[in-house]
Formats: sequence, structure tokens, C-alpha cells
Amino acid sequence: MATSALAVNNQALVPTVPVGSLDAYIDAVSRVPVLTREEEVRLAHRFRDDNDLEAARSLVIAHLRFVVHIARSYSGYGLQLGDLVQEGNIGLMKAVKRFDPEYGVRLVSFAVHWIRAEIHEFVLRNWRIVKVATTKAQRKLFFNLRKAKKHLGWLSADETAAVADDLGVSAKEVNEMEKRLYARDLGFDAPDNDDDESAVYSPSLYLTSGDVDPQKLVVDDDLANDRRESMFDALEELDQRSRNILESRWLTEKKRTLQDLANEYGVSAERIRQIEAAAIKKLKAAVAA
Repeated sequence: MATSALAVNNQALVPTVPVGSLDAYIDAVSRVPVLTREEEVRLAHRFRDDNDLEAARSLVIAHLRFVVHIARSYSGYGLQLGDLVQEGNIGLMKAVKRFDPEYGVRLVSFAVHWIRAEIHEFVLRNWRIVKVATTKAQRKLFFNLRKAKKHLGWLSADETAAVADDLGVSAKEVNEMEKRLYARDLGFDAPDNDDDESAVYSPSLYLTSGDVDPQKLVVDDDLANDRRESMFDALEELDQRSRNILESRWLTEKKRTLQDLANEYGVSAERIRQIEAAAIKKLKAAVAA
């Protein structure tokens, strides 16, 4: 991705970055000059007060190096650094949009929360096929407990209680997240590679279901067809009025009311209900025979 040069105080900020080269991108953003507090405040005011998008862009580009630094701290989750950087950049842009220079803090301090939040969401969505953390407590546990597990085996009761107290969650939630962290994804179907040792553990090879017995499926299908044919034969045996009432009430997408049919045949709605009930009774008897 070739990036045009931006300027702060008429000095070029960003060199051209080759398309698709993460290393070149990291090298380029690392050479972008760090803004002074005065430059940062001036750009932030231009963006906030005048909606100057070039000022916002300059703020973003000057802080891309910090996104790379933060993204690298999440490299232990097995995700591509480029993807982590990309998500972090989204968080940086959100931070720039909400940054108020009157707060008296540097943008990098304000943006850390937004950058980490976007990377956290990406990690949680992509670390496993099955999402391991959905509640606020689980999200907190996922990242903090995983750091602790680098130095500890399975937590003892005392360690579990200490972690729970430190993070403000229950011991039960700590134990549940610990189990999730040790678990691994397993596809239902066996992999195509016959040499894959995990193939013998594929659930599709040993899980059974009672509703897939071929003989039972054939019997059930034949029974359903017989009942369907019996019902249509019974319909043919009904008089025209009874058949029309049933079809109008049950066999069309736009079902008619008892009163509609009563008006059509010049009888009461109760009489239509009686005819309908008698016809249904005949159909049930024919299907059960």
C-alpha cells in the first residue's frame, strides 16, 4: 500500500510503503517523527474545531508505531501480526476521533485503551472456533489468567481464590476459564490427511445418532406416504362442501375464517364449525385405519 507523504510544519511524515510488505510497513512507521505536545494539541484542535481530516490523518500516522508495539504483545495467541496491527489501527482511529486536547493528556495515553479493546475483540473472535469468553468477567479472566498460566500449572485452591479476589470474580468462573484455556478445538469430521493423528479422535467416527438408522428412515418414510395417501383418498370421499371447508381452513396459505365460510354458504359460523369437525373426524379415522 503506497502512502502519500503528509506534513506537519512542512516536514514529510511518511515514506512510501510497498504494498503487502509488513516488514516495510513497520520500518516506515518507525521512522515517522514523534509529535511534540504542541504539535499534537494543534492538530487535535484543527480536527475537532475545523473538521480537518488531514490533521486527523497526521495524528493517526504519527502514532502507528505505538500500535505495532502494542500488537506485538499479543503475538502469543497464534494470530498474524498484520491482522493484530490492522485491528489496533482501527482502535487508534476511534481514539483520534474522540480525543479532546483539553484533557491535558497525550494522545498515546488516551489511545491505549481503544487500541487494546479492538485487539482484544479480534483475539476473542479468532483464537478458537468456539468463543471462549462472552461476559465481561470472562473477558477479564481470558487475558489475565492466560498471562498467569505462563508461570503456573493447574491452579491450586489457594491460587484460584487469590486470582478470583484479585480480578473481582468468583472462584467458579476462574476454574471454568482455566478449563477453557486448556481445551482445544476439534472438528466434527475427520481431516482429509490420513496421516493426521487427530483423525482417530474425530467425533464423526464414534458419535452415533438413533435417527440415522437406514431401516428406520425407510419405514418412517413409507408410513408418512401411506398416511398422506389415505388422507387425500378420504378427502375425495367427502362431499363438496365439507372438502371445500377443510381446504379453505387448513390447506391454503391464506386461511379463511368460520364467518367467511358461513357467509358464503348462508349458514351460521357454528354450523361451519360442526361440518369442519365432522370432516376432520372422518379424515382421522381414514388415516388411522
